[in-house]
Amino acid sequence: MALLEIKPKSECRWDLVALGEVMLRLDPGDCRISTTREFRVWEGGGEYNVARALRRCFGLDTTVVTAFADNPVGRLLQDLLCQGGVDQSHVVWVPYDGIGRKVRNGLNFTERGYGIRPALGCSDRGNTAASQLKAGDIPWQVIFEAEGARWLHTGGIFAALSETTAEVATEAMRAAKANGTIVSYDLNFRGSLWNVAGGPERAREVNTELVRLADVVTGNEEDYPVALGCAVAQVDEDFTQLDPKAYESMLFEVLSKFPNLELAGVTLRRATTASRNDWGAMVCAQGSSWAAPVRNDLEIFDRVGGGDGFASGLFYGLLNGDDPQRAVELGAAHGALAMTTPGDTSMATRGEVESQLRERGARIVR
Repeated sequence: MALLEIKPKSECRWDLVALGEVMLRLDPGDCRISTTREFRVWEGGGEYNVARALRRCFGLDTTVVTAFADNPVGRLLQDLLCQGGVDQSHVVWVPYDGIGRKVRNGLNFTERGYGIRPALGCSDRGNTAASQLKAGDIPWQVIFEAEGARWLHTGGIFAALSETTAEVATEAMRAAKANGTIVSYDLNFRGSLWNVAGGPERAREVNTELVRLADVVTGNEEDYPVALGCAVAQVDEDFTQLDPKAYESMLFEVLSKFPNLELAGVTLRRATTASRNDWGAMVCAQGSSWAAPVRNDLEIFDRVGGGDGFASGLFYGLLNGDDPQRAVELGAAHGALAMTTPGDTSMATRGEVESQLRERGARIVR
């Protein structure tokens, strides 16, 4: 059952184009941000993480549209992107003024959390190169017409960076739609990005307008009510185990509110502790739904990037022509694996994802 009319690979250079900011993540390991004396560095960004996983795990051709300040931190990010294999031909390099008064690169300090101590993120991303992108800066006709793209992915984090980034997202999504490219939007609500930019009310305005330009929307169970104003999913007060069916009506409400959407997906998480979560996912089309088996008591090493792992696995299945049930199971399995390694990005292989679908468990592979 094909849910989406996706252009064939023979007509397109890119399987997926990601539009978003890529930050340098500083990870204190098993210490705290406020007390550590050393950090390990990774690259990460909601939209980019999807493109990287599709390239490294699933072998597809992807490119990222973003911007960096041209200084050693920007070049470190470039080096990290090279390892990820995502094409950088559409990265905008902005001259650096010497101290970051006019432009800089974003930093993201992230604790993984452990046991009763939850994960903690502290962003330092004001005045970044990506946040200053404006409509007209990116040659969308080159990307979608000359080169060709099967899928565009962007989301609520990029749209929240500034007034101009929401305009860039609008421009990109319209150009993609005009050229028959599938458009996905990850709600990815971050209250910290909206605190001084109009709060939840403004977030709903921006997200609502952008979701009207999408074919596919994804998010976690908390994103939908706050980002789109839909009803909170009704679950029992003594709710002790994930039930994807409890969220079905929420997704159907979104599909009804946005008739342009072909598919809505949600990741579901019940955090017993920072180290043990129940994890599941569901996607809905008009009148139909498909849920991945819930993984109860999943051991978590680093929860950041689980939702992006789901999105990339789901998109891979759809780009590959798989039926919706297999696609959502690919997404949930890949998201689960992405949370077993450090950093924002997936380190899983396609073979490991397939193994999870076959329920081979965690016995040693040798």
